[in-house]
Amino acid sequence: MTQRQAQKKTVPEKPESSLRRWLKERSITEVECLVPDITGIARGKIIPADKFSHDYGTRLPEGIFATTVTGDYPDDYYDLTSPSDSDMFLRPDPDTVRMVPWATDPTAQVIHDCYTKDGKPHDLAPRNVLRRVLAAYEEAGLRPVVAPELEFFLVQKNTDPDFPLLPPAGRSGRPETARQSYSIDAVNEFDPILDLMYDYCDAMELDVDTLIHESGAAQLEVNFTHSDALSRADQVFFFKRTMREAAMRHGIYATFLAKPMENEPGSAMHIHQSMLDKKGNNVFTGKSEGKLSPTFGQYLGGLQKYVPMAMAFFAPNVNSYRRLALGQVAPINVQWGYDNRTCGLRVPMDTPENMRVESRFAGSDANPYLAMAATLACGLLGMREGLKATAPLASSAQELGFELPRSLGESLDELETCKPLQELLGSRFVRAYVSVKRKEYETFFRVISSWEREFLLLNV
Repeated sequence: MTQRQAQKKTVPEKPESSLRRWLKERSITEVECLVPDITGIARGKIIPADKFSHDYGTRLPEGIFATTVTGDYPDDYYDLTSPSDSDMFLRPDPDTVRMVPWATDPTAQVIHDCYTKDGKPHDLAPRNVLRRVLAAYEEAGLRPVVAPELEFFLVQKNTDPDFPLLPPAGRSGRPETARQSYSIDAVNEFDPILDLMYDYCDAMELDVDTLIHESGAAQLEVNFTHSDALSRADQVFFFKRTMREAAMRHGIYATFLAKPMENEPGSAMHIHQSMLDKKGNNVFTGKSEGKLSPTFGQYLGGLQKYVPMAMAFFAPNVNSYRRLALGQVAPINVQWGYDNRTCGLRVPMDTPENMRVESRFAGSDANPYLAMAATLACGLLGMREGLKATAPLASSAQELGFELPRSLGESLDELETCKPLQELLGSRFVRAYVSVKRKEYETFFRVISSWEREFLLLNV
């Protein structure tokens, strides 16, 4: 036996990774390496499949997590990132690999996690922020279960931002003008787009459950099946890309802007949430049917106390607060009630094992990783502190007025004063998030609106 043969016999070959095998089996030519940024935008690189390395990954500058939605940087950019503006190390999560069904050549997309040079999870990455909260639940012997509901609008192509958005024409050739809540025929107006959307979702193994028409013109809602929080955030992240692409293929836009049109309702991302113990039992279930457990009461108490301080994650943009207006269907306070949609916290009537709360605060524009991390953090703090929920509300919560911040600036002020949330989500991350969002807020106020020119130009 030669020395070379002996080496082959004593040193086993490294087994082929499941991810690389997945790519080979589908003859993938390119891989989209995705990283969700603070806004929820997909950042990353496109790499030829034969150059894609599961073992060594790729790199991106950590500055992508200190970049505003306009591409600007906060004034303290170099205090938030390393002085050398160095790279992060990216590792693909094999559970997130999906086909890109709209690509011409066989293309895969896979979400990557971000690490520092010494192998620690990077604390500015939204996916790691959610993991951090989930680790705190694991330490407590609990496992959150969530199910998001995501609303969005279909609108005509808008290439000039000075013009307002308009509903698109359906297969009848006419745009919607009347409220069409839950209308089957109104959904069928967009059959070609939605058929393509479902084809894409099937190809990407997205767990889209039901589809309904919401109250706005060409406003739709998709529900996702319940599961762990990280996979549901991934699903929302993927779905937004998918829906935009399906709409674009038919010459219109899909928008997840929280309040895209002046005379239409806003779009939300409602998050249903419950909690399982190590045995798989729902710890929110009370001793008698329809009753809350003490743990559920503490969880609700945490949401009621901390949601106002976490609103910057549920309403992350200037436009978000146009949705949270008096007289709209969106919540304006932290009241809760059984099957009460006027409350920010709705407990649906269901079987005891399905006892849960639906948080209605987040807009569809929220980063799903941060919205889920924030709502779970609020509930966990309530359980840690042994808080108690208020009495359930049977009347309209709108009559009680505002208990939430009215603007992004107010929300950021609230977040900066909340040490428990900062510690749970990561103080460095919260600092970077606040800095990025303050920069966006300042940039918005440089813009003079048409309202100001119309009513103030010659009258003040």
